[in-house]
Amino acid sequence: MSGLLPEGFAALQSYVARWSGETAAARAHLRDSASFAEAEAFYTAAQPLVEPALAYLDAKPLANHDERERRLMRLMLAFAHAALAIEMQGKEERAHSKLRGHMRITRASADSSRGPADDGQLQEHRN
Repeated sequence: MSGLLPEGFAALQSYVARWSGETAAARAHLRDSASFAEAEAFYTAAQPLVEPALAYLDAKPLANHDERERRLMRLMLAFAHAALAIEMQGKEERAHSKLRGHMRITRASADSSRGPADDGQLQEHRN
């Protein structure tokens, strides 16, 4: 494996910096701060790779994932946010994101053993 992601997922490499938030709160912030065009581009690139990515990640326990696999997992978790924006909210996403500003994610099961999911990005977004 070379690069930021496991072999076979190079098409997503350009989205790692923008979409691979460490926590659920960070991923929610990334969704809120993305333009519709950014979310749509990520969604379009990731959608055909979701099934193979999940099959790849399911092949071994989470505790055994290396950093490239953890990045891929974070992208798939971010895809869920982008999919909600594109498939459900559509062009109304911007209006709904204002309401999400009143909801603080403190912890999510996807954050594993980390403490409360507030990495500073969320607080910065609200202020």
